[in-house]
Order: sequence, then C-alpha cells, then structure tokens
Amino acid sequence: MAIIKPFKGIRPPKEFVEAVQSRPYDVLSSEEARKEAQGNEKSLYHIIKPEIDFEPGTSEYDTRVYEQAVSNFKKFQDQGWLVQDTTENYYVYAQTMNGKTQYGLVVGAFVEDYLNGVIMKHELTRRDKEEDRMKHVRVCNANIEPVFFAYPDNTTLHTLIHKYVDNVTSEYDFIAPIDGFRHQLWVISDKNDIETITAEFKKMPALYIADGHHRSAAAALVGAEKARNNPNHKGDEEYNYFMAVCFQASELTILDYNRVVKDLNGLTNDEFLAKLSANFDVECKGTGEYKPNTLHNFSLYLGGQWYSLTAKPGTFNDADPIGVLDVDISSRLILDEILNITDLRSDKRIDFVGGLRGLGELKKRVDSGEMKMALALYPVSMKQIMDIADSGNIMPPKATWFEPKLRSGLVIHSLD
Repeated sequence: MAIIKPFKGIRPPKEFVEAVQSRPYDVLSSEEARKEAQGNEKSLYHIIKPEIDFEPGTSEYDTRVYEQAVSNFKKFQDQGWLVQDTTENYYVYAQTMNGKTQYGLVVGAFVEDYLNGVIMKHELTRRDKEEDRMKHVRVCNANIEPVFFAYPDNTTLHTLIHKYVDNVTSEYDFIAPIDGFRHQLWVISDKNDIETITAEFKKMPALYIADGHHRSAAAALVGAEKARNNPNHKGDEEYNYFMAVCFQASELTILDYNRVVKDLNGLTNDEFLAKLSANFDVECKGTGEYKPNTLHNFSLYLGGQWYSLTAKPGTFNDADPIGVLDVDISSRLILDEILNITDLRSDKRIDFVGGLRGLGELKKRVDSGEMKMALALYPVSMKQIMDIADSGNIMPPKATWFEPKLRSGLVIHSLD
C-alpha cells in the first residue's frame, strides 16, 4: 500500500508565481539558466542552479554554490517571494499541452515506500548525480523540486480532482515561457477530501516513478539519513516524506526519445542498409519526413532520405517486458551489432533528441554534417513502463521522454 500525507507547502504568492517558477534544474545548462534568470532576482534558478550567481564557468558542484542555494532560499522567504501555508494541504497541479490536460496531485510520498519498493523504479541512477541532489536537499532542508509519479487509474480520485478543477478558481494559472504550456494549481484544504485522497492511495499496491529518478533517490536517501541521525526518531517527522506530483497513468504523454549517430562504424550508406536488411524490412520513403506508426517500426534518416525499418518476426519477444521494447531492439540490432555502440550512457558517438523537437531536428543535425544518421522510435507506453517496474526489471537507458515537464517553484516541501 502507498502511504502519503498532506504538507504545509512553501510557495509563491499569486503575484510572484510567474517570476519564481522555472524549468527543472536538469533540463538546461548553467548558461541557459543564467540567461533565463537575467534581470529576475525572484527566479527559482537562484536556488536550484545558484552557480548563476557566480562568474561564468563556476562549477555547479562548488561548495560556494550549495551555500548560495541556502542563502537564496532564506532570502526568498524573508522577502515574501515564498510563503509557507499555515495548514497541511494536498494540491492539484494541471498541465495543458497541445490541448490535452493532465491532472496531478502534489503529495508527501513516504521515504520507506521508496526503500521497500512500493515506489517502483524503471531506470538506473548514477551515484554522482544522486549525491549532488542529496547535498542540495541536505543544505536547503527541503525538497525544492518535485518528482513525477504515476498511479493506476482511480475513479474516486478522478472525480475528486474534477470537483476542484471544474468548480473552483485555480490558485495559479499561467502560460510558461519557452514551452508555451499552461500550468494551473488548486489547493485542497478540506479535511474530508484530504482523508479521501490518503485512503485511496493506501489501497494502491504501488506508485511508479515516471520522471525524476535521481531526485527521488536523493530525497529518500536524505530522509533515511535524517532518521538514522535522530536519536529521538519516531517515524512521523516531516523528513520521512518527500514531495511528488502523482498523475493518473492513462493521462500521461510519453514522447519518442530518438537517436542521432556520428558515424556508420566504417560502413558506406549502402553497406549499412544491407546489414539492416538482415533483421528489418527496409523501405525507402523518399525526402518527406517519415514517423514510426506502430510498435517495432522505426524511422531512419540517412543521406537525405527517410526509411521505414520494420523489425522482422523472431528479432523480438513480445512476452518479455524488456525484449518487447523498441529501444531494446534498436540497441541490440542496430547500435550494438552494426555500429558497435554498446554503452548509451557514455559513448560519445551517439546523442539523444526528445520527441518534442520533432523529426525536423533529426534532419537538421544530419544535414548539417554534425551527425551521420538519425533513428526515430515509436514511443514507449505507460503500460510498458509499469510492466517493467512490476517485473523488477530496469529499462534500457534513454527510453522515455515525458512532456510537459513539471515546473519548479509552485510548491516546495520543508523537511521540518
């Protein structure tokens, strides 16, 4: 069963929310954050990417940078740009992209649920990235940014959420710069509704990390660390929980996560296409963009032409939660077997492009000469992610791209 609780969110007054809110720390560089925050002392980047307050080139891991995060977090509260709610609440967070809206519940997720596997993972984490976020959580004594969970569809929660979004004016409502998506927030303070939400989550056998594996690990590990270091630990302290936005699985949008490769491992274009034909039905589609239209169908851009690649029977196993994945098929039969790219996390010959950028971005990077070929994949489904997590398996790297991204700064969770 999944244990959650409401909490006293720290958040901006309405008049400041658009100035404070930001993109997540890990989707942009320090220089991009510096540019976006230019002239805006209220930008959350001063807390989540505080290296922007130092000379360009300052390492984000510099001790001074973490100290600056603490100082800026305090400044934001002293200036009234962030104010803590006086009661424990849940929050509804809505995101609208291309006319489609998904509704999430902002909750305190239970650290122990992460440690014992009730909160399910589908990706590996890197210790260096975990440690960076752990330092940030420790020094700020807060979860500044939320993690992104999915939960099995639930009619009671769907009805309760729409009781607010259909009948109550939202606390926040703005169109974010850069992505142009709409973001809204409602406060749930009614005790009966809070009890209903808590009870419905308690019936769920699992929650699923959709996005934010490193933030989830960091938040849970710091909570566990604080419990170990507290001789009077009882189990009901606020640090036993970390902030998550939980969405109904069927509402989520997962985009394709595509690949661009620098060379063909010494092969000519014709030799590469010939090798592909051993495991794929290869069909030239000409110069017009071709997008994969079903599972096990891929799009290749090479030499100014688009190709359809359809994996032949016997090259995949639909009964295997990993073997059914197109990211696994393409990794095994194209990147590894033909191009000798065996480590997607470290090989410098490959890069990855989120589907939001479109096929045009793939074409641009190949036509410019930067890359030799591009491979577009059919998106992974939420069911596939949940099946993999349930089976105890881990997805191959760079398999999912969730959009829209959560905006940071709408709600913050204090560990006190």
